[in-house]
Amino acid sequence: MSGLTFPFEAKPGPGEAIEVAPGVLWARLPLPFSLDHINIWLVEDGDGWAVVDTGLRGHNTEALWQQLFTGPMAGRPVTKVVVTHLHPDHVGQAGWLCRHFGAPLWMTREEFLTARLLCLDVRDEPPPEAVDFYRRAGFTDTMMQTYMARGFGSFAQGVTDLPLGHCRLNDGGTIEIGGKAWEVVVGRGHSPEHASLWCAELGLLISGDQVLPRISSNVSVNLSDPEGDPLTDWLDSLELIARRVPDDVMVLPSHNEPFYGLHHRLTRLAIGHQRRLDTIIEALEAPRHAVDLLGPMFRRPLEGHDLILALGEGLAHLHCLRQRGMIARDEGADGIHYWRRLVAARDAA
Repeated sequence: MSGLTFPFEAKPGPGEAIEVAPGVLWARLPLPFSLDHINIWLVEDGDGWAVVDTGLRGHNTEALWQQLFTGPMAGRPVTKVVVTHLHPDHVGQAGWLCRHFGAPLWMTREEFLTARLLCLDVRDEPPPEAVDFYRRAGFTDTMMQTYMARGFGSFAQGVTDLPLGHCRLNDGGTIEIGGKAWEVVVGRGHSPEHASLWCAELGLLISGDQVLPRISSNVSVNLSDPEGDPLTDWLDSLELIARRVPDDVMVLPSHNEPFYGLHHRLTRLAIGHQRRLDTIIEALEAPRHAVDLLGPMFRRPLEGHDLILALGEGLAHLHCLRQRGMIARDEGADGIHYWRRLVAARDAA
């Protein structure tokens, strides 16, 4: 991780918090995935605390919140629940916290409305549109059987009931916490309208999943926008953050540890995606299905949820290359999509 500086050697344990700046605490909640934690941020706000992100729904998460209430938060109430974006590890306990304290929920409008919609869409099996989406990408019969067995609408399982309304975060607007202004910096690609929060007075950027120090956030084409180009949105967002937020901030990410070196990390994230784009061009020496390109892109076995995420990311890179006029998509007689390159690999470099 050359180019980055990590100022904290220790990480907060369960129910514990570490002060990263005056009035700003860092806590962690567990996740039952390979990425096994999410960072949450507690910011002093008058007589209480504003909470940024909330963890995945579950009894274990709720019990750890109770420890935070009586421990680092010293029995003081939650005044605001701020959620960077709609993914369940971020919004999962938001409704519960809002009801527990009578606190308002702060989100961008697209994130809030999309989360509300996804919570309502629960089915015993995937709908025909979903089946077609994965078949066109080249899923085998075995892959489809595994996908069908998952059911549909798992989003709702990870999220407590959300409030009916929200306080809207707007790009370029501010939210006041503890008498200090936090500017909203919206990024797109990982989610529809992801909000990072920058406090110039404290020199902090709560980056959510928009900037992570050790991993790159998933950028995927999904069922709600099957012809979308989220990778171009993501790359544009990285450039926007570099223009608007100074390099000397301490970045408080949703995963891994706080760090310095924002602009360096933004550059490295863009380079990483460009390398995957180059890999795809090289792999398209002959037309191929999207699913056949995952091996060259990820170079590890993929199954279950990891396969779904990888396919979404693979499609995002393919759609970006198509937008740039470098590849094209055709449909075979079987309805499966094939991708072919329009430029030589050497010309794409």
